[in-house]
Amino acid sequence: MAAPALIALAHGSRDPRSAATVRALVAEVRAQRPDLTVEPAFLELARPGFQDVVDDLVRAGHDEIVVVPLLLSDAYHAKVDVPAAIAEASARHEGLGIRASAILGLEAAFLQVLDERLRAALRSARVRELDALVLAAAGSSDALANQAVARLARVWGARHKLPVSAAFASTAPPATGEAVRAFRGEGRRHIAVASLFLAPGMLPDRAAELALEAGAVAVSEPLGAHPEVARVVLARYAVGAVELVPV
Repeated sequence: MAAPALIALAHGSRDPRSAATVRALVAEVRAQRPDLTVEPAFLELARPGFQDVVDDLVRAGHDEIVVVPLLLSDAYHAKVDVPAAIAEASARHEGLGIRASAILGLEAAFLQVLDERLRAALRSARVRELDALVLAAAGSSDALANQAVARLARVWGARHKLPVSAAFASTAPPATGEAVRAFRGEGRRHIAVASLFLAPGMLPDRAAELALEAGAVAVSEPLGAHPEVARVVLARYAVGAVELVPV
């Protein structure tokens, strides 16, 4: 029996770097599991669209699909957009077994990726000393999603024995610039910012710009197509595939 196909479903962005990163992540997932059919898809603003990918997989003979939402926060897109897309696909293809896994979320394993990205930024900026950290994320109107970022920030700061603040690029305070300035107001001068975003785009660009304007010494790149991110995609897929099995 063939394994279910895997759709890596991103929200989508007008920034071509975002879609390129998603495709690179899918390539890494395929490299780790060459036995699987793995396809990228987007809810909006980029192609291929989700329903088009489902149609293509059904035409190719797949009758089971696990959708892994490439979302870091369990907010509106995860709670509303993804279930609506799954329901539409189910209605359009009678007999298709399709379900969404849990979102990528804020895995503790991503702290390793944050560290790697930040070390690269520090090397590029020739910075060897830090006295504070800021963890920059997208931000949400969902308070629980923002609290999850703040919890991860505390864990990350404890690993490095440095004070840390969570900051957000939209919707929720503080912005990255405000977080950096707050630390500078305490007399700290070597403040680095890690980008808790999956891919480049307008929000991470804005977060980085505000942080550097406020005096941050370095800002990391987003998580990107890191092997650890791909491993989490496959872990989510594995659970979703089991849940497709009839009981």
